[in-house]
Amino acid sequence: MTDAPERRTTLWVILASATLTVMAGAILGPIVPAIQSGLGVSESNAGLIITTHGALIVLVSPIAGALIDRVGPRRPFIFGLLLYAAGGGAGLVVDSFGPLLASRAVLGVGVAFVYTGITVLIYQLYEGQRMERALGLRSSANSVGAVIWPLVGGALGTLSWQAPFGVYLVALPLGLLAVATIPETGIRGASSRTDAKSGLAGVLAVFRRRPGLLSVYLLYFGANVLLYSIVIFYPQLLAGLGITSSLSISLYLAANGLAGGVSAAVYDRLIERTSRHALVAAALGLWLVSFAGATVAGSALTAVPSVVAFGLGLGLVFPSAFAWIEALAPAGRQGQFSSYLASAGYTGQFLSPVLFGPLVPLFGVRGVFGAAATAAMLGIVALAVVRGR
Repeated sequence: MTDAPERRTTLWVILASATLTVMAGAILGPIVPAIQSGLGVSESNAGLIITTHGALIVLVSPIAGALIDRVGPRRPFIFGLLLYAAGGGAGLVVDSFGPLLASRAVLGVGVAFVYTGITVLIYQLYEGQRMERALGLRSSANSVGAVIWPLVGGALGTLSWQAPFGVYLVALPLGLLAVATIPETGIRGASSRTDAKSGLAGVLAVFRRRPGLLSVYLLYFGANVLLYSIVIFYPQLLAGLGITSSLSISLYLAANGLAGGVSAAVYDRLIERTSRHALVAAALGLWLVSFAGATVAGSALTAVPSVVAFGLGLGLVFPSAFAWIEALAPAGRQGQFSSYLASAGYTGQFLSPVLFGPLVPLFGVRGVFGAAATAAMLGIVALAVVRGR
């Protein structure tokens, strides 16, 4: 791919769209109490407004991936942006719980198509080092979105609980830009006879032939489980240190996102000098240091390195996972197998509080980070075993 101006515009549309997949839930995080009050619902029901789209992403992503393999990524990607605007922006005018929950389901379907569409567009529009750079920038855009969109949501939430829903409408002009700038890539290649079997039997046949795919999904699942251990439980750790204001807590989480954005932005330069396995090993080492540090942090200052170290590692793991899928997925089925990555990631986010939550009453919130440090250590051991074979 050349560096022509129109191609650079295409990349910017893709990267801007990548921030939307993070924004889907993050922009409403700061206004959950306002949503609860505005709708007159319980805290758990207000939380469903934030999480429902994630369940739809897990369920719909494989469908989106299969469609992308059939018709190419351009049209499903644009369709996803339009659904995103409709489902997300509906909150501006919907003021009752049931219809709002339904609109969040529509949003989740849109995110599924956008998320997998972005992945396959990068695979097909870029090659070699340019693809590595685009994947790194995509992860960097996600991290920057995780910093910016919650701040936007919090600011608009001071106007009304419905105002932040208007930001979802940014997907509409992005969809129009995509129509003008995203080229039709067509359908690449064809799978081998063994890899082309349909249904569950075909998927299992691919996994038998390419077992590395399962390792990538497990890595991405685990990374998201650990990410949400920070998102959900680090504020509790900070509260124990006397840091309770929402602004102060948001600064720690912003530091995590910014650190991930920095490491992801230089991912392509790092991959020129070393291997993906080495980068993932470095990330696991950073996570071990991060979570071990969280278990002993005793002040506002000593709590900073843990979130920074975790973010730096995340910025190395995410683009590595996407690049491995591009290398391992059968030709002509990149949409299908990259969609499983999306499902694995959002499942990890959903299960994180389920896996770590029971540890809090038993060992306190620091026990969560002790368990996370153990998981990082096990990851290092598993990677060493795999590399040693």
